[in-house]
Amino acid sequence: MSDNKLSAKGRGDEGKGASRRLRHAGQIPAIVYGGGSDPQSIQLEHEKTWVASQKEWFYSSIIDLDVDGKVEKVLLRDMQRHPYKQLIMHLDFQRVNQNEAIRMSVPLHFVNGDESPAGKAADVVVMHELTEVAISCLPGDLPLNIEVDLSALKLGDTIHLSQLNLPKGVEIPQLKLGPDHDVAVVVARQGRVEAEETPAEGEEAAEAPKAAEGEAKDDAEGEE
Repeated sequence: MSDNKLSAKGRGDEGKGASRRLRHAGQIPAIVYGGGSDPQSIQLEHEKTWVASQKEWFYSSIIDLDVDGKVEKVLLRDMQRHPYKQLIMHLDFQRVNQNEAIRMSVPLHFVNGDESPAGKAADVVVMHELTEVAISCLPGDLPLNIEVDLSALKLGDTIHLSQLNLPKGVEIPQLKLGPDHDVAVVVARQGRVEAEETPAEGEEAAEAPKAAEGEAKDDAEGEE
């Protein structure tokens, strides 16, 4: 079993009332479906699952789900959160067939940015246009993330989807749709340099008589 694992128990009662009781008891109602088997309602401990949900693998890796001692490989397909509390309301898991390609969104990790010409320049802004990318591959080839090497990035450069260094067996389906879908991942642009506004020669001198005029006017009004 991998480090990406969760434990769960099967449940027979369903419906809103049953789900509410589970949540009050510190459990998360969930469902497992796909893989040629019937959907199964399960429950997971909220505290342990919440801790796991803070990890990157929870969203982009194959998970070993232990349900009453039987381990199945699954992917998280949906997660419902409470609108303002730190609570997971419901989870959907899909069983994985090792021989069928899957589509997943995996995070992009930007590396060596500080070493790049763009990263060292004070007046260059490096824009991360994407933070994740949708890929297709067999479950065994699924990467935890995809690295984007910025070591050679300089002002004016753009890194597109087609330039990403993909692991073996991994492809980006979006690129099959044509050149227009080869979108930017990173762009190095000129940053704004705001110069301090300094009065032109003669402007200060022009302001002085105006100020003097104002003072003289105030004095005259005071004498009245």
